[in-house]
Amino acid sequence: MASKVGRVTWISGPVVKAKGMLGFTMMESVEVGEERLIGEIIALDGDVATIQVYEETTGLKPGAPVYGTGLPFSVELGPGLMGNIFDGIQRPLEHIKLAVGDFVGRGTKVPALDRGRKWPFRAKVRVGDEVHGGDVLGTVQETPLVEHRILVPPGISGEVIWVAPDGDYTVEDVVARVRIERGEEELRMYHRWPVRKARPIRERLMPHAPLITGQRVIDTFFPIAKGGVAAIPGGFGTGKTVTQHQLAKWADADIIIYIGCGERGNEMTEVLVDFPQLIDPRSGRPLMERTILVANTSNMPVAAREASIYTGITMAEYYRDMGYHVALMADSTSRWAEALREISGRLEEMPAEEGFPAYLPSRLAEFYERAGYVRTLNGREGSITVVGAVSPPGGDFSEPVTQHTKRFVRCFWALDKDLASARHFPAISWMDSYTGYLDGVGRWWRDEVDPEWQELRDEAMEILHREDRLQQIVKLVGADALPDDQRLILMTAHLLKEGFLQQNALDEVDTYAVPEKQAKLLRAIIHFHRQAAALIRRGCPVVRVRKLPIITRLIRLKSTVPNDQADELDRILGEIDHQMRELERECRL
Repeated sequence: MASKVGRVTWISGPVVKAKGMLGFTMMESVEVGEERLIGEIIALDGDVATIQVYEETTGLKPGAPVYGTGLPFSVELGPGLMGNIFDGIQRPLEHIKLAVGDFVGRGTKVPALDRGRKWPFRAKVRVGDEVHGGDVLGTVQETPLVEHRILVPPGISGEVIWVAPDGDYTVEDVVARVRIERGEEELRMYHRWPVRKARPIRERLMPHAPLITGQRVIDTFFPIAKGGVAAIPGGFGTGKTVTQHQLAKWADADIIIYIGCGERGNEMTEVLVDFPQLIDPRSGRPLMERTILVANTSNMPVAAREASIYTGITMAEYYRDMGYHVALMADSTSRWAEALREISGRLEEMPAEEGFPAYLPSRLAEFYERAGYVRTLNGREGSITVVGAVSPPGGDFSEPVTQHTKRFVRCFWALDKDLASARHFPAISWMDSYTGYLDGVGRWWRDEVDPEWQELRDEAMEILHREDRLQQIVKLVGADALPDDQRLILMTAHLLKEGFLQQNALDEVDTYAVPEKQAKLLRAIIHFHRQAAALIRRGCPVVRVRKLPIITRLIRLKSTVPNDQADELDRILGEIDHQMRELERECRL
């Protein structure tokens, strides 16, 4: 550790100023006070540094020492991340519990990666090979679901002059030596990376494959591509957290990173209790074997809340660089923005709208732009899909965090308070939500699932929009005053809402729907609508259509037909045709 030492002169919550800081650098990680609280330099003016402290500063006094580390605030990247639970500055909570008990004491320092555990290393390079940043030195089976690829740190290139034989090693053991311009570089199974610096890539690619979530309103109506960015805004009680839990459980990403950023402790507790018990639907193994949790709840230090977002995205980039598809859930970016606002206020910066700092948009942009579908330095393809929850006060989407977020995301899943009050979940509004990935993922749906997927989706969306306009008339004169063709629109919209859009996260069958089931359900409802519309045009009254038993059957299909029996839905089309023919004879058409 460097011998530089400054002295605290001013303290305001998580913000500290210190003098005698010549030789320190911007964004350098420092240790404050005799307890060596972790902090980061965020401003330098001569020999005066402003420090953001990531731990509680109660009891810190002027004159306390500030020790420099000579390194930027970084995280450790290597085997042992997967399945772990970290706080906002990458301290492993399980290891802290073993070391100091249930409460995280100030100044507690536990390495992010277990130094004593040995990992089975298998070399992928030989002596004499030329390696560059991002190349794979070897592999470790981190969990039964994840092969951890030991990467050459970016910025290092040279000839391999020694590589460890296959065997068991700790993360600090040297596994390779590389001849570089200035001598030799020893490579271990882990390296550090500054959290505020995006890891380099070879090129960005256009997102083209959907991230299948199993949630019908998302996959079919407002899909997101792998490597895309989405926001879930909604007021209190609209289901943001449960929706993100569903995405974390069911999204078809290789790696899941869930950041509980400033949310209530009981909500994060639910994640910590539920996730270890969940089974990965693809492998039958525990879901935690491909999941990393970052827990930084509202009662934890506010500055660490700001850091947790960067801690999570940096770990996501690391696994992306191995060639994995990563889904990152941030719950919630509003609490992160509030941390920025509090720190900005203590720095006495000029506030912008609603007290948020003027640089809020640029910070949001820096975070979301680290998502993407890329070709990594070693030529593999990988992606990071970011889904950020937004918690606008009172559900007001005109507030700054929501408005600025809309500028940087292409998928907007707006949660509706009225839908939530009606117990319609997910409460994603089909009127206010949108997606910019439809063209790219639509090709996949047409090629892999149903060639008429786009037409079915567009027709369903048109029915829902027409129903919304008709509701204004219904409120004035009642549904019975409408002509039969418009009453059919109301009936089909009800079918779409109850039988397709509404989904029960607690129902074993309904909680997740494979793409084939989604497409067949939608086709059945649209087929019913087309057949009924044809009969009504020929004079059959809509009240007769409404009595058909197939309507109740259509609503119940989502929870009565399991995913592995989705082909049974093809027979529903025949049942619809049969009942329509019977009705045609009854109406003597």
